[in-house]
Amino acid sequence: MKTAENYALLVARVLMALIFVASGASKISGFEGTLGYIASKGVPFPALAAIGAIIVEVGGGLMLMVGWKARWAALAMMLFTFAAAFIFHDFWNAGADAAQNQMIHFMKNISMAGGLLFAVVHGSGKFSVERQS
Repeated sequence: MKTAENYALLVARVLMALIFVASGASKISGFEGTLGYIASKGVPFPALAAIGAIIVEVGGGLMLMVGWKARWAALAMMLFTFAAAFIFHDFWNAGADAAQNQMIHFMKNISMAGGLLFAVVHGSGKFSVERQS
């Protein structure tokens, strides 16, 4: 693989991971609000779901960033993001005032899942802890 491609994979991993690490950190700092939002969507065991989300977002995000077990991290994050799109951004059930915003978030999640699938398929590249070529 060319050096430029390896740098591109590094930058792509970091850019994809940033939103997850930031989101997970905000779930930690606003844990009560996170619990309330998860519970409002009817998710069972909201505290457990919130802890799981934090682990996937912060843990998976950091793993993807540094390129350690990046394919597994990206797979977990992809499945999480896909599920979150349908559970938390169900624009088809939103009122007219919120439908457009929820559709944008839904499509963002689906697009991010596609980017994570790319990481699952192509791995982390040479500039990573695992140094995949």
